[in-house]
Amino acid sequence: MKKVEKLSLAETRRIALAAQGFARLRPEKVTAGRWLKTIGQLSLHQIDSVNVLVRAHYLPAFSRLGAYDRSVIDTAAWGAPGKRRLFEYWAHEASLLPLSLHPLLRWRMARADRGEAGWKGLRVFAHERRVEAEGFLRRIRDEGPRAASDFEEKRGRTGWWEWSDAKRALEWLFWAGHITTATRRGSFERVYDLTERVIPAEILDLPTPDERNAQRALIERAAQSLGVATAQELRDYFRLGPDEGRQAIASLVEAGLLEPVEVPGWARLAYLHPEARRPRRISARALLAPFDPLVWERSRALRLFDFHYRIEIYTPAEKRQHGYYVLPFLLGDRLVGRLDLKADRQRGRLLVHAVHLEPHAPSDVMDAISDELRALADWLGLAEVVLPSKPIRRAAG
Repeated sequence: MKKVEKLSLAETRRIALAAQGFARLRPEKVTAGRWLKTIGQLSLHQIDSVNVLVRAHYLPAFSRLGAYDRSVIDTAAWGAPGKRRLFEYWAHEASLLPLSLHPLLRWRMARADRGEAGWKGLRVFAHERRVEAEGFLRRIRDEGPRAASDFEEKRGRTGWWEWSDAKRALEWLFWAGHITTATRRGSFERVYDLTERVIPAEILDLPTPDERNAQRALIERAAQSLGVATAQELRDYFRLGPDEGRQAIASLVEAGLLEPVEVPGWARLAYLHPEARRPRRISARALLAPFDPLVWERSRALRLFDFHYRIEIYTPAEKRQHGYYVLPFLLGDRLVGRLDLKADRQRGRLLVHAVHLEPHAPSDVMDAISDELRALADWLGLAEVVLPSKPIRRAAG
């Protein structure tokens, strides 16, 4: 039996950061090819509708590459069919993914079609209300791309909990793979079209693996994107179930495509991708979206960085500890602070409501933060950065 390797926590951090694209210097110019390589490395960008600073799916590439043209993502995700490189689907959460991953998620679409996957409130359209959903599908087939609002008589509904019947039916059709996102309107409203009119034929013609092989491939992809991770973290990347993840991990370990390792302080074994880079030093400087894959699994952020992170958007203002839209700040191989940010687009200002520093943040950390804020403001087209009177440093212990 092969001896289980032991990694130090610092080495584990560096492996994880390298796998996430933080081991290379930012390029002077970000080409479309370099951006595609980055999203390929991450496997997905999570989508979120909050636009306090900039929509979340734009931030991971900026964190790793610096300033780039956001239209690259818009074209790849919602541009003309011949220029499509991404598609939308439920992967981690709502996500943008490389087209090559479409076959690996068809098992989830098939489950949704049978009423076995997706939110419970939508599953009714797989059975007793299927005829109703198929009516919306026919209209899209005959009339062209449509948003939920095009089917609704009443306006003013907000929030998923107040979705209309039309929106619920369309979202079930989306889960089940019958329709997908053709584009996004100015309000970021999803416009649906038939999958075969959006996803290129050469992708749809790719063979569909069975569930077990698809799940194994997704776990391997997660391992490549994470570098080293626990079983729970591997399956969380694409939201696989415990049994699905367990079988896939066991199969990959047996094939030598995952290596069990021990990390001090981690209660369970972790798994290392055999091709993961092991840099001796990380010189990163980045603000991270709340939904960045480096930090979206909060227990992983705590174990890797000793960084307790919670998003407080839905917390009443008087109970927030750090702010409304808070971005962790990465310096070197540590998370050293968090910033509550807002883009004041009308006045051309980047508002920094608060800066909270970790006990181990270096004494000159504000210089690095100021440089990154200036780079962010320039990228967003904001002329001024407005800082708070002074940062707040968390007490040690």
